[in-house]
Amino acid sequence: MACLEALESPSTGMSAFLECRQVTKTFGGSLFNRSQTVALKELSLVIKSSPPSITAIVGESGSGKTTLARLLLGLIAPTHGEVLYQGKELRALSFGEQRQFLRDVQVIFQDPYEVYNPFYRIDHVLETPIRKFRLAHGRDAERQLMAEALRAVGLRPDETLGRHPHQLSGGQRQRVMVARALLLKPKLIIADEPVSMVDASLRATILQTLQVLNRDFGISLIYITHDLTTAYQVAENIIVLYRGSVAEVGDVELVVKQPQHPYTQLLVGSIPQPDPALAWRAEELQAGIPGAGGVRACTFAERCPHAMPVCVQEPPPLFRTAQHRAASCYLYDAPRLDPREMDEVFVEPRVPALD
Repeated sequence: MACLEALESPSTGMSAFLECRQVTKTFGGSLFNRSQTVALKELSLVIKSSPPSITAIVGESGSGKTTLARLLLGLIAPTHGEVLYQGKELRALSFGEQRQFLRDVQVIFQDPYEVYNPFYRIDHVLETPIRKFRLAHGRDAERQLMAEALRAVGLRPDETLGRHPHQLSGGQRQRVMVARALLLKPKLIIADEPVSMVDASLRATILQTLQVLNRDFGISLIYITHDLTTAYQVAENIIVLYRGSVAEVGDVELVVKQPQHPYTQLLVGSIPQPDPALAWRAEELQAGIPGAGGVRACTFAERCPHAMPVCVQEPPPLFRTAQHRAASCYLYDAPRLDPREMDEVFVEPRVPALD
């Protein structure tokens, strides 16, 4: 009998499941376009095989979030550095290892409609991975597997199967994509802005579904978003990116409630307050050293009200300001943290609270 529990991939026993080692990605610099854009700069990240974790990657548009996701998925290659799956560089994987990688690492995209072919019924979205990876034998087993996956994400099979994408709401379409990922029983799901295109009433449902995947199915998540509030709701640890560089990293509770880097403070200050009498602090940080920029400067120096001469002379290293946090800012006199060991400040995964 086909069932979701039977789809779990064998454990490798390795602590580093997926890893970035000093990854840099630049675009441009060709014969016809000599200018270069650094989308990601010397980022190191380790996703362990256990325990299952939820790590948020936060930043505004252009910060490098989606570039990081595409690198982890093997959709693009790094300009410098390595992306390793179970200790082996992605580009060096054998056919069998690539197939296992595609099963172990799944993705949920931002737009819950664009990923569908409007001419196919919802069934096709779920049947494709089942048949490609031979997850079930026979039509009945296939239907049972699809039904189990849909129920796991809070959808009723009789109200979902047989329908076309336009007949479902945005939240339902997104949950179908979560169900599709769950069919393969992955070890990691990369969720790229999964709730940004659904209304507020559905966000909590989708976020809760992601927490269920982490808690009940043992799946780690990389949650990519520009929204600090949802990152705070679902993640244990957070990496704040600005123009491809790490601004702040650590325990999401500390980083969101007591931000240290001026950019993180800007993001937190941009969250609307429920009391209209309170001043909106987003504009307080719109000052800095005019013309600051380039590889020999802090990427935030132009906008930072605390910018000092040293900020335009040398990019700041990561300063370990506490046991479970670090910030790339010269405001702090603290021990330096090797960027390759950034995960040292992460807190241990905790069981999500499902409200």
